[in-house]
Amino acid sequence: MDLTTIKLSFHISCVYYIILIVTLSFLSSVCGQAPLNTKIVGGEDATAGSWPWQVSIQSTAFGGHFCGGSLINKDWVLSAAHCFQSSLGTIRIYLGRQSQSGSNPNEVFRTASVINHPDYYDLTHDNDIALLKLSSSVTFTNYIRPVCLAAAGSKLAAGTETWVTGWGALQSEGSSPDKLQEVMIPVVSSSDCDDAYGGSITSNMICAGLLNEGGKDSCQGDSGGPLVTRNGSLWIQSGVVSFGIGCADPRYPGVYARISQYQDWITSTIGSNPPGFSSGFFD
Repeated sequence: MDLTTIKLSFHISCVYYIILIVTLSFLSSVCGQAPLNTKIVGGEDATAGSWPWQVSIQSTAFGGHFCGGSLINKDWVLSAAHCFQSSLGTIRIYLGRQSQSGSNPNEVFRTASVINHPDYYDLTHDNDIALLKLSSSVTFTNYIRPVCLAAAGSKLAAGTETWVTGWGALQSEGSSPDKLQEVMIPVVSSSDCDDAYGGSITSNMICAGLLNEGGKDSCQGDSGGPLVTRNGSLWIQSGVVSFGIGCADPRYPGVYARISQYQDWITSTIGSNPPGFSSGFFD
């Protein structure tokens, strides 16, 4: 083998390893991956690592969990604006948490500062979305990973299966569970949801639940948490738990902030290292 061949072989090897390193670095930060989510069920305990973007938001003033949220990159969490309308003291974000008591070996926590959407209106619940900046970056693991977000223009057809997760009450005015809960519910059409709520549903909202059947829903304490849909191997968040009338009432589906309406606000607020947005769900 002559010197030219050796140099060429070395050059190709270097390029290959550079590409490999860059590729692995990219894959390590890809959103919507849940390697430990091997079983999908509704209305029961979630297994550890099934929803690695789920966070528990707690405060010194409240004394424990009061809202949920979702990790969208290594520095930011997405939640609901209505969670942060009163003085809460120091806000703590728990990531990788499975239960609200006992040991959580995969857990880390950060303090956070809150940025509510400037057009949030509490009387109508419109623009019920907020961003929380973590005090320091988190390292992704199988138990702590970001979710993908629905891109501008994305829509979910009525009947599409979605999943909502959180530590909210198991029934209206009921007690909260110790372990993270998961439930599968279908998307409800905007027209049917608007009829149910007397014409108060805006284009910034998406609805999901068992209309005319009930029994499965988000509830108090789930606020701010993610509504996600699976697309192949990716999980994409389309909604943020916002409001409802009661919990799992067959007359009223749950209402969620429609994330696809907020891509510009999210990216402009975060600046560098924007979260992953994914499109492809259309009516």
